[in-house]
This record gives sequence, structure tokens and C-alpha cells, in this order.
Amino acid sequence: MTGVLPVTLEESRKIVQALLLGGKEYVCVMKLHGDAPKQRIEEVLNEFQGEIYQRPPLRASVKRQLRTRRIYYLDFLEVEGRNVLFRVGCEGGTYIRKLCFDVGEVLGCGAHMQELRRTRAGSLVEDEAVTLHDVAYWFMQWQQKEDVEILKRFVQPMEKALTLFPQIVIRDSAVDAVCHGADLTAPGVLSLKTGISSGSITVISSLKGEAVALARAKASSEQIFQMVHGVVAKVERVLMPRGTYPKGWRSGKTANEHEKT
Repeated sequence: MTGVLPVTLEESRKIVQALLLGGKEYVCVMKLHGDAPKQRIEEVLNEFQGEIYQRPPLRASVKRQLRTRRIYYLDFLEVEGRNVLFRVGCEGGTYIRKLCFDVGEVLGCGAHMQELRRTRAGSLVEDEAVTLHDVAYWFMQWQQKEDVEILKRFVQPMEKALTLFPQIVIRDSAVDAVCHGADLTAPGVLSLKTGISSGSITVISSLKGEAVALARAKASSEQIFQMVHGVVAKVERVLMPRGTYPKGWRSGKTANEHEKT
């Protein structure tokens, strides 16, 4: 496989698990084991859009149990002989080689994945990616000139990788409490970005757009808007170092009590 491969550095390694959950896009060459008309290939590919059942292949890093995955779109591009080119946008954890196998079963001729290229991983797209040769060149330039602007040519802030996740913007006075592992309560919420559903992984952000923590939402967007107290999101991974923002509460008070004063 070729294409987009997110690489995290230092503190940004904390978001790796979240990246695995993000949607992916691939361009794939599927090799048919027999002849099939173009129209029939297109029809079968369309049948695999939406929620599908998948059992991971024999050589997989997860347990081989039946599970569901969502195919957001599956676009037929072209066919040449028995080689079929298509583009697929899917939920994280979808096995494209298993998808090819299943398509071949429905076609009745069998198929396998011939080539695969990842063109998007979450919000990171191929057009904005850099090659290893680029990294080596710009890193050498940085070593010689020690100009931080050179690093920005191939290193992006971790917030870039989290832009597609639901987001809760919090008050400055609540930031340090969250950095210490405190769950986010309703008084600390300023605004919401994109739809949030109960149980979803959500990014807690500062007013400046800095990622403070990853949290599990305890309520939907509509419910959060109506809440005046109670836990909004349970912190699962703190991303910002403690002390970046000053404490927003006095000794002996919780963050929640301070927001009410």
C-alpha cells in the first residue's frame, strides 16, 4: 500500500488512537478472477455502499469476528480487462482487501486486491502530504539555519489532524482543570462545533483553537445546550501540558463551583 501515512511526534502521539477511528479514502485496483460486464460491476459496487458486515481476513491485527463498517461512498472509475479501478471512502478499520473479496463473491467470478493507495486519513489528504525525501531535505535545511519556519514546511500542529472530530470549546478558566484530568462540566462550555452524539470521541479545545484533551461525550449537542450543570464529557486523554493556562479556581473549590461564582 502507498499514500498518506500520518506520523506523530512527541506529545502528538497521544492522538494516535483517535486517528485510527477517523474515516479513510482509498483508490484501489481490484483484480477479477473472471470476466464481468462493466454495468454489472458498477451495480455490485453500489450495493456495498452504506453499512456492511465484515469479518477481518486471516492475516489481520484484530480478532476475526463479524462486525459492521460503514462505506460512505464507493465510486467506480474504470475497468480494463479484469482490472477494476475504484475509489472508496470508509469508516476506520475497514479492510479493503476483504471488500474486494466480497465484491468478487457477489459477482460470481472471485476477486482480490491488486493495488491500494490511501488518499486521505481523517482530515489529512494526499495533496498536502510530503514525501520522505522532502522531510530529509527540509530537516537538513533546518539543522543548518535553525529557522522554525522551515519546520512548518513538513511538520503540522496536531490540531490539523483533529479538525473533523466534534469539538467543544471551553472557557480559559476551565482549561487547567481539564489538563489535570477533571471531567468537563456544563458551566465550562462556551460553544460547540459540529454535531456531537452521546458516546462519541470529542475534542476539547481552548478559545485559541488549541487541543486540550480528547473526551467521551456524555450527551448530544442538543442536550449540552440545555445543561446548566453536570458532566458534559469524560476526559480520556489529556493533550495539553499542565500549567499552560493558570488555575481558574481557588483552593478548596472545584472547577464547576468556580464557574458558578
